[in-house]
Amino acid sequence: HMATLNLTADTFGDTVRSNDTVFIDFWAAWCGPCRMFAPTYEAASEEHPGIVFGKVDTEDQQALAAQFGIQSIPTLMAIRDGIVLFSQPGALAKAQLDQVIEAVQAADMDDIRRQVAEAEQADGSAQQASSQA
Repeated sequence: HMATLNLTADTFGDTVRSNDTVFIDFWAAWCGPCRMFAPTYEAASEEHPGIVFGKVDTEDQQALAAQFGIQSIPTLMAIRDGIVLFSQPGALAKAQLDQVIEAVQAADMDDIRRQVAEAEQADGSAQQASSQA
């Protein structure tokens, strides 16, 4: 039973929208470190049935990889409530992957949403904010 999910440009948005937490492994068949990381990632997906563990084949899904600015693979990304909380290239050891999963699950999403909102406001209305202050 494969616990990881192959994501494409067609399924990516729905998957992220309809699940609380989604991890994504950006990989390619020719990439040695990707092949080393795959069993670790697969095992984690079986240990955490409440989380979606997706895989994006960057050769097959070049537009999706480009959309997220993937420069090197493997890159592990974690998205909660549609917000990217983690994105880092490199094959992780099991202990490192477990730490990332724990951190993402423990994240205070109310706090993070507030930070995102503040950043977006600062981006769009820095002028207005300073004149109202």
